Amino acid sequence: MQTSNTRSYTRRLLLVTAYLGFISLGLPDTLIGVAWPSVRDFFGRQQSDVAWIFFGAGASYFASGLLTGKLLKSFGIGLLLGGSSLLVAASALGYSAAPAWGLFAACALLHGLGSGAIDTGLNHYVANHFSPRHMNWLHSCYGIGATLGPLIMTSMLVSLGSWRAGYATVGSSLLILTGLFIYTRKLWDTPGESTDSFAEAEASVSMLDALKHGGVWAHMLLFGIYTGLEVTVGQWSFTVMTEARGMTKETAGMWVTIYWASIATGRVVFGFIIEWLGIDLLLRLSMLAAVIGTGWFAAHLPFSPGALALTGLGLASIYPCLMTRTPQRLGKARAAHAIGFQVSAAMVGAAVLPSACGWLAQLRGLETVAMTTVAMATGLQVIHEVLLRFDRRL
Repeated sequence: MQTSNTRSYTRRLLLVTAYLGFISLGLPDTLIGVAWPSVRDFFGRQQSDVAWIFFGAGASYFASGLLTGKLLKSFGIGLLLGGSSLLVAASALGYSAAPAWGLFAACALLHGLGSGAIDTGLNHYVANHFSPRHMNWLHSCYGIGATLGPLIMTSMLVSLGSWRAGYATVGSSLLILTGLFIYTRKLWDTPGESTDSFAEAEASVSMLDALKHGGVWAHMLLFGIYTGLEVTVGQWSFTVMTEARGMTKETAGMWVTIYWASIATGRVVFGFIIEWLGIDLLLRLSMLAAVIGTGWFAAHLPFSPGALALTGLGLASIYPCLMTRTPQRLGKARAAHAIGFQVSAAMVGAAVLPSACGWLAQLRGLETVAMTTVAMATGLQVIHEVLLRFDRRL
């Protein structure tokens, strides 16, 4: 039997491990945004071919998110974290060594499979066992990884002229994290901590029953648009600034890094004030900031790269706050399925919307990407306001 001190220690260790898990999620997700111009030229591809990366990762992420509940019941979260992190590491190392475009694009499938399982499992665990403050801080760790990704890739491009070195560096780091997850795997698999809630949910609310609830679909739509917006800004702003606005790679890479750093920093700061301000008010203010930030960047006003920092701060709390509201709004039993749906919908948005922007950039020019982000941010705010009015009627 565990003593109270042992349980407290285990709880803290699991939370730290969850933080590391989200750093591992963020590290590879943002590499392609900085690497793409070099990758595109190396393989002789068109601008729109980046869609293969987004769709490959998105499709496998979608499938992984839907199946995570079953995988947790079968293997436990400890093995799931270790195995999934290994898949993400393999994808990054595969990107670094791929001799042909087809093999490079295929690595996106491994990336999505591993990331989807980590994302769904950790979000469900934290939403049910920790406060909204920790949920924001957890996702700030994703922002840390997402910030380090462009920084690593930019430094490799500038110092070595090699996008392969950037992927290899990240892949090696992920192997170290994989070892940590496997080492702590038995601590996760405590009865009542990771798998029981999924079993209870399946007994009381089936997957099909969850999909009949309108709130589930509204949340899925919000997550799809949000991640599409976050990824579009992060992955395309470097190309917009360097190829449409004549900015140097070093400067553009710095601003993309600042964008991701703003998301990470915002989540840390908002974690301190969320319980005082309230989740819904913070969400409304954040979405307004995202609309202003994307509009500023699209209008190419003075100091427009600085708009990326405002956009990042606006986006910072949206994902973790919506995730925290899921059990509160939908109930814990339904949320066990809904969180997996949300993660899957998020990946659909992350694949479809940035890919669509690639087609728009090829047909209408890169500046249309910036204008499209304004429409995404506006749509996000409108849908959330409708959902809030629905909540008040309940």
